Amino acid sequence: MDRREFEIAFPGAYTGPRENRSGLAPEADKQFLDVYSRTIVDVVKEVGPSVVHVHVRRGTNSSRRSQQRAEASASGVIITPDGYTVTNSHVVENAADIDVSLADGSSFQANIIGQDKATDLALLRVLSDRNLPTAHLGDSDRLQAGQIAIAIGNPYGFQNTVTAGIISALGRSLRSHTGRLIENVIQTDAALNPGNSGGPLVDSNGLVIGINTAIIQYAQGICFAIPVNTMRWVVTLLLREGKITRGFLGISGQTVPLPARVIRYFSLPQETGVHVMNVVEGSPADNAGLKEGDVIISLAEQTITTVDDIHKLLTADRTGKQLRIILLRDWIQKLEAYVTPRQGSD
Repeated sequence: MDRREFEIAFPGAYTGPRENRSGLAPEADKQFLDVYSRTIVDVVKEVGPSVVHVHVRRGTNSSRRSQQRAEASASGVIITPDGYTVTNSHVVENAADIDVSLADGSSFQANIIGQDKATDLALLRVLSDRNLPTAHLGDSDRLQAGQIAIAIGNPYGFQNTVTAGIISALGRSLRSHTGRLIENVIQTDAALNPGNSGGPLVDSNGLVIGINTAIIQYAQGICFAIPVNTMRWVVTLLLREGKITRGFLGISGQTVPLPARVIRYFSLPQETGVHVMNVVEGSPADNAGLKEGDVIISLAEQTITTVDDIHKLLTADRTGKQLRIILLRDWIQKLEAYVTPRQGSD
């Protein structure tokens, strides 16, 4: 019986030499896999020590009139040697006590410096008298769909678990635990499970590009992370002011590329803008005449290229002030309007 007859009679049972269908020589194929493996290993060695296990104890009233401790377990990442650590807001909500465990087995108490429920981010301070290992931050505005994404965390309490995949899409919208939309979210197929929340999403250079935050239940390979540039902005405000106060426009948006012909025709300085996905009735944006489908290219005399650009401009000091907004409608009109943000609520 030759190979063909054998495989027909016993499909999948052939164990002899097979044809190379990869288009690469076996040595090149093996070398490619080795490079990929080495990349993941190197990233884990570099970032792993800064990834922590966050153990939260909450106080809840029981029906037996006694105080019980509700416990939660998640992940976080240290971003400064003096212990500032980022995790998810929903992880530490109503926390009575927080313990943080490092990869080397050491454990410390932590305090909440501030949290932003609208982006599901929280900043902790690990109470340690020694310098702690830190992760380096990347630039989420430079990401591309298809590039390697590595998630490190503590799913189900299994510390320093590593999963790898790719960035599946950029500019997604995700509804936070408060019901508010989080814009410009990273979608990845790097497997995440309960306990991964708050851990870092890392690129092949070992730079943090996002904070893992959510999965789609019952779906496979659909997971989300808050971009690191959003995290930078939130952390800066929490350190400076202890809270995030936003101006509210009443839109949800998505970063989109601008057609080359539109850029040339209107002599625009940017290649992307913010596509208005929805306008809340009676909101400042609605009162200013914005419509679904408009593309915002400027706000308060600042060029708008991403959703994060709008978030950064909607600070407390701009609430109640009239801001000039420039937008494109149907790609053929360049319109100017004035919008007055009001104070938002989580």
